[in-house]
Amino acid sequence: MTEKLLVRRAAVLGAGVMGAQIAAHLVNAGVDTVLFDLSAKEGDPNGVVRKAIANLGKLKPAPLADKALASRIVPANYDTGLELLGGCDLVIEAIAERMDWKQDLYRKVAPHIASHAVFASNTSGLGINKLADVLPEDLRIRFCGVHFFNPPRYMHLAELIPAQGTDTAVLEGLESFLTTHLGKGVVYARDTPNFIGNRIGVFSILATAHHTEQSGLGFDEVDAITGPLIGRPKSATYRTSDVVGLDTMAHVIRTMADTLPDDPWHRYFKSPAWLAGLIDKGALGQKTGAGVFRKVGKDIMVLDLQKQDYRPADRKAADEVVEILKTKDPAEKFAKLRASDHPQARFLWAVFRDLFHYSAYHLADIADTARDVDLAIRWGYGWSLGPFETWQAAGWQQVARWIDEDIKAGKAMSDAPLPQWVLDGRDGVHTAEGSFSPSAGRQVPRSTLPVYERQRFPDPMLGERFDPGQTLFENDGVRLWTDGDGVGVISFKTKMHTVSDQVLDGIQEAIGIAERDLRAVVIWQPKEPFSAGADLAGALGLLQDGKVDAFESMVANFQRTSQRIKYALVPVVAAVRGMALGGGCEFQMHAARTVAHLESYIGLVEAGVGLLPAGGGLKELAVRAARAAGPGGDVLAGLKRGFETVAMAKVSTSAMEAKSLGLLRPDDVVVFHAHELLHVARQQALAMAEAGYRPPLPERAVEVAGDVGIATLKMMLVNMLEGRFISPHDNEIAERIADALCGGEVDRGAKVDEDWLLRLEREHFVALAQMPKTQERIAHMLKTGKPLRN
Repeated sequence: MTEKLLVRRAAVLGAGVMGAQIAAHLVNAGVDTVLFDLSAKEGDPNGVVRKAIANLGKLKPAPLADKALASRIVPANYDTGLELLGGCDLVIEAIAERMDWKQDLYRKVAPHIASHAVFASNTSGLGINKLADVLPEDLRIRFCGVHFFNPPRYMHLAELIPAQGTDTAVLEGLESFLTTHLGKGVVYARDTPNFIGNRIGVFSILATAHHTEQSGLGFDEVDAITGPLIGRPKSATYRTSDVVGLDTMAHVIRTMADTLPDDPWHRYFKSPAWLAGLIDKGALGQKTGAGVFRKVGKDIMVLDLQKQDYRPADRKAADEVVEILKTKDPAEKFAKLRASDHPQARFLWAVFRDLFHYSAYHLADIADTARDVDLAIRWGYGWSLGPFETWQAAGWQQVARWIDEDIKAGKAMSDAPLPQWVLDGRDGVHTAEGSFSPSAGRQVPRSTLPVYERQRFPDPMLGERFDPGQTLFENDGVRLWTDGDGVGVISFKTKMHTVSDQVLDGIQEAIGIAERDLRAVVIWQPKEPFSAGADLAGALGLLQDGKVDAFESMVANFQRTSQRIKYALVPVVAAVRGMALGGGCEFQMHAARTVAHLESYIGLVEAGVGLLPAGGGLKELAVRAARAAGPGGDVLAGLKRGFETVAMAKVSTSAMEAKSLGLLRPDDVVVFHAHELLHVARQQALAMAEAGYRPPLPERAVEVAGDVGIATLKMMLVNMLEGRFISPHDNEIAERIADALCGGEVDRGAKVDEDWLLRLEREHFVALAQMPKTQERIAHMLKTGKPLRN
């Protein structure tokens, strides 16, 4: 059995950008964390660390899931704080990438590290075994590399790099901790420079730069064809380099050049002249306002190598190349790319060919299996498929023959032969049995470590299929399925998991089946988002056709569905990740419990399209405020935050912030690993069922803020309207939100029931929906995806 790594307290050595953000993510996960750096030369000895902690609140995207967590990081320095290391179970070193500096620090801290603690270096490419040389024998078995990708809170990848003597139990314990507690996808890398992600990812960038020069294409043209068109992020190649920092790119390239002298591609491991030139001018990318791209006013400019100056970034992917890339069958797509004479198509084939060649040649050196390479690139670089998956999908043997031909014809970047296993007649490296390992000479299945039993649907490799469960009910909107454990799972079938009539009817039907035949229900989606809210297109269609009655009955059905969730005779648990907006937010508010992935972006955003929440969201906020105030208490105090959240259409930046906004309850559960969400939600649902779950009693006497509350909330709007921070239509919406939240024009402290509050929501919603300005907002949102301020 794997030894569990119990982390009560952790330390991070180095309060630079990475170290401070790793510390932030540890406190996000509820780990008591000490952050170390050098003593300040004057004043408070911990001044360097305090400054780094203060800076966390300014970084975007935010490293902290809740700004208040900054105060939980304990500042320390190497001169006066080393005794604190004795109480730490995990120590992560994250200082600058200098072997001598790291080894000097290891000598200093080693005597203070507890005899049971795990010690890890967050290096991005230095030798783990060489780092371990200076450690005492008893610490070496507890030492390894753990490479977080930047930014550590958001990047899924963590590379685990064992040293020669690292104890297997230490590695498995750390892998389990990284997976469940920090939400990471772990791959094991060999102790080679830049490990897996950066070794392959940076080579891909270098190959792209080489072929950009060879083909004479513009940087903007290359970004147009190396982004979403080939399943990669919008920032593509050169925008990504600007975001990462051109100086950082140059440093990583230099590391490859210095540490990989025998690599057959070594002659390409140098910064192109244009990159060195930009760095000399201080144009380092996004952080300095100029790099390959530069923003001038509202215009995006791009460096033009022929002009030696910036020009408008207006070169696009050619129509005929776009048509090739839209080809559904990958084998046909690659055949067309290779056969085309268009410079963009020739460029793409060359970049893919050299990436496949490099990945295959080095697989045996850098990783245990092809799965590790593909997942490292997907999780670390945001590609939809890794290099081996892309190659296999395109037809392994045919592509291998083409690569071999190009190597022999001198067209490839290197004349290094393809490994023998590539050409042994195989159809690829991923099969149902596992992924190919050159060192083992066979297909190796996924890890059987107990932590992975929590992932019912792990991130699938190409060709991997997971049992979809037994379908109990299905319509055009939802599917209800089970694994036979007494828990039914409701998943939506609509685009972006929007809420249509079929979804509403389907949820009600599914809950009826669950009450009869199951013990509990979980609402969970196989992919993000949880739900983008109501089907706006359908709603707008009804309004434009003048079908107000049909529109009103749709709203009433929405409310019925929310109430059905709340008052189901079995517990309904919402498993949220990604966006839960509008109606999606309201459904989880009505669930018996919400289990939310840390990266859940939750909000009642209807004001942005000229409406107010009418699926029971305002009613729930009013009920929660009354409950918090207690009999005769100040209900309005609890409503102010909710009013501001709804009127400003605020969306939480994490599940933790959703709690502080009142959109999640204090006892709702936050999960760090997206693929463990379903497991935790089902366990919560079963525990509630085991405990003899009964739904809450109907809310028949909700104390409301009434006319005094409405007047107070309206006063908050006066200055905003006069200062033109909001438009008259914004004001109209906000006043109606105030009315619904406060229970309408009744006396302060009056008691109303849920139906009363739901009716107010419904009436205001239908009234707003018929206004031309609201219909303009809905149409604009559907067309552009952005809110209109009118």
